Amino acid sequence: MKAPRNTSEASGNASGTLRIARPGADAGRRRPPILSEAEFLARREAVERVMVVRDKVRTEPPHRGARYTQIAVLEDGVVVEHFVTSAASTSLVGNIYLGIVQNVLPSMEAAFVDIGRGRNGVLYAGEVNWEAAGLGGANRKIEQALKPGDYVVVQVSKDPVGHKGARLTTQVSLAGRYLVYVPGASSTGISRKLPDTERQRLKEILREVVPADAGVIIRTASEGVKEEDIRADVTRLQERWSQIDATAAETKEKAAGAAVALYEEPDVLVKVIRDLFNEDFSELIVAGTDAWTTITDYVNAVAPELVSKLTKYEPPAGPDGQPGPDVFAVHRIDEQLAKAMDRKVWLPSGGTLVIDRTEAMTVVDVNTGKFTGSGGNLEQTVTKNNLEAAEEIVRQLRLRDIGGIVVIDFIDMVLESNRDLVLRRLTEALARDRTRHQVSEVTSLGLVQLTRKRLGTGLVEAFSTSCPHCAGRGIMLHTDPVDSTTPGRKSESGGGRRGKRTKKSKAEEPTVAKVPPHVPGEHPMFKAMAAANGKHDDEESAESGEPRPADETPTAEAEERVEEQKTEQQVAREVAEDDLVDTDEDEFDEDTDEDEDTDEDEDEVDLDDEDDEDFDEDLDVIDDSEDSDEGDSEDSEEEDAEVSVTVSAPAAPAAAPNVRLWRGFS
Repeated sequence: MKAPRNTSEASGNASGTLRIARPGADAGRRRPPILSEAEFLARREAVERVMVVRDKVRTEPPHRGARYTQIAVLEDGVVVEHFVTSAASTSLVGNIYLGIVQNVLPSMEAAFVDIGRGRNGVLYAGEVNWEAAGLGGANRKIEQALKPGDYVVVQVSKDPVGHKGARLTTQVSLAGRYLVYVPGASSTGISRKLPDTERQRLKEILREVVPADAGVIIRTASEGVKEEDIRADVTRLQERWSQIDATAAETKEKAAGAAVALYEEPDVLVKVIRDLFNEDFSELIVAGTDAWTTITDYVNAVAPELVSKLTKYEPPAGPDGQPGPDVFAVHRIDEQLAKAMDRKVWLPSGGTLVIDRTEAMTVVDVNTGKFTGSGGNLEQTVTKNNLEAAEEIVRQLRLRDIGGIVVIDFIDMVLESNRDLVLRRLTEALARDRTRHQVSEVTSLGLVQLTRKRLGTGLVEAFSTSCPHCAGRGIMLHTDPVDSTTPGRKSESGGGRRGKRTKKSKAEEPTVAKVPPHVPGEHPMFKAMAAANGKHDDEESAESGEPRPADETPTAEAEERVEEQKTEQQVAREVAEDDLVDTDEDEFDEDTDEDEDTDEDEDEVDLDDEDDEDFDEDLDVIDDSEDSDEGDSEDSEEEDAEVSVTVSAPAAPAAAPNVRLWRGFS
């Protein structure tokens, strides 16, 4: 027999009951073809990228009439990134201030710095430039580097959010077109997204153009750029830092006692054009005169080779001379942004994503939704749904600008190869994201966790405010308890756990006639007694000289009837209490419903006490008796309010009718 060339051939040619094969090998062969990593990256690079810019006027107070600008990045017609800027909501990220230290908290390893923006910014020990502070040794404490009242040059790394102030750093950096200039640094870095050959070429250029007292970080936009352009970018940023440093030194000498803004980043429009717009974009469409002027001036100054990609959008005239749809409507951007505000996101095959944001993290739940598969087994259906979800989750992270901790709950998969496939697809999709991110290992519960740095305010935060009624909690609080309609609680209609398990029609439910209240003189029993003894009453009335009401006439028959009634009620109470004890003992048995349905000779007790919810939920009433006892109509109003009993004459246990007990509120 010829020896097999590999393990897969041996397992495939083996016959008999025992097969030596890799787990999931057959499932892997039956699975639809999946794009390889090279094919996926090639498809990612082959997408058509378009940037659309729109100027718009606010229509809602308090800034009605003010203008704002929206920037959308489209990949094959799908919005993947969105930015918005206005004078009312200007970002502070990148701004450089000469701040004044207000207080230092050694236990928190942080200092609060006044930057002249109302709220103090926070500077953590990890963001302190220890070399510039003269503490390059191992003993680095923030209370040694900063003292209250000291001047310090800081840069905003994160905008203030809620009650939190801006995040600050003393490791200042200036962003240019092709690189980031870092004063005082001694090392350079090159983006890992660039090919190895390009990285080597850029290293040789940096040795010639970067000064000894600074460092740079090469951006992906520098791919293929000439040495002259990189040198010009370094020179421009070096001159800018020299001006900032001189202004800071002059302000410190004056000791004005107030924070000073040394440098402010351009608005979001210019920053997006500077950081994103390059040769990979096929077109940049601009709607609005102000935005068009700003973009053309900047592109002509820093990247004149990209001017040919600029297009000014002019809305076509409508049939009645009215302007046609704006540029966002033409590219269906508004529609996609509206869907991005929703909590639920639909996948192409019918699955869904549910995105919930909490104070600690953002949680994404993956569901199959309407997707039932197109042949194959459950594992293949779930894997395909998870692969679609992995790409859509990354798109939603970029579009909504979700930052911080993100936890993803994919649908459980049996094969480890499928789990690795979904995780690899998620990692490959994140390669499109230009912001810093990191995918951590999968938890023991099968949850995928990752971290992502937020770029701006966020889509939902930019177009929403907290609810004035619930303050963003999503619930309304009441001073009194509210009626619960959740399954598991018995509602007024009789629903509940027992009601769901034993569906009984209304026709099978016992009908109990309630005795209407009667005054003593109008009760039917006393009227009958008065009619039977009318003659005797007339004689007594004649002897006494005044009439006597019939209901006040005690007779031997009436007393005997009342005694019999009391005896019947006492017996019924004792029987009901015994049955109640038996019912309580079997209440929490899961097979109670089946036992009650099959045992027709067991007496049933029904309680209607709202103080015992669990008892009401699990208790079902089975009453086969159709004849009611006449004794029910003879109960008084007080007795009926407390306890109402239906019982027949004593008989053998097999023939004993069911007993019903109503217990009033005490």
